This record gives sequence, structure tokens and C-alpha cells, in this order.
Amino acid sequence: MMNIKPDETILVGQWVLEDGRPVADDVSARIAAITKSHLLMIGHDASGWLTLYRDPNDGRLWELDYPQSELHGGGPPRLRAISPEEARQRYSLAEIESENGRF
Repeated sequence: MMNIKPDETILVGQWVLEDGRPVADDVSARIAAITKSHLLMIGHDASGWLTLYRDPNDGRLWELDYPQSELHGGGPPRLRAISPEEARQRYSLAEIESENGRF
């Protein structure tokens, strides 16, 4: 598994067809691995469809969502860096703690 690079701000997974069935691509698999074993989960939004994470390496905030709502399960995942302001609004958090203090 590769950690998130400092210059990365978004990872977008896709579904590819194999034997006529949709299968997660390498980016989707990477997102799953990163969210499971590297990023620290902070919480979910009120809908339960968005999840907020923090990268312990650099303190950046990352949001996991499934932007293709018309597909089963919301479709393939997307992981994107968001600002502390976006996180405060979307997750109703008064403050977001980081390794280096508050945002």
C-alpha cells in the first residue's frame, strides 16, 4: 500500500468490467487500503455517506464519499483533501484537532 503523496489532493476510484461484472480498480483498492490502515477516522456526517479522516503524516483532512449516487452503494469511492473550514461545516464540528494543534 502506498501512503498519500504530499502533492496528491484527490483519488477517484472507478469500476471496470471483468467478465461482465463491475470490479473495483486499483485506485479503489488503494483508497480502501489507505482508509483502513493509514488514515485516522474522525467521524461521519449526518447522512452517514461522508467520512472524515486525518492523515497522521501531514495532518491534512480527507473526505471519503461515493459521488455516483445513481449506482449501487453510491458507486466507486472518492477520497479528497478538504479544508478545515469545510470539515467544520459539513461535520458540525466546533473544532478539528490535528497533530500540531487545532485548525
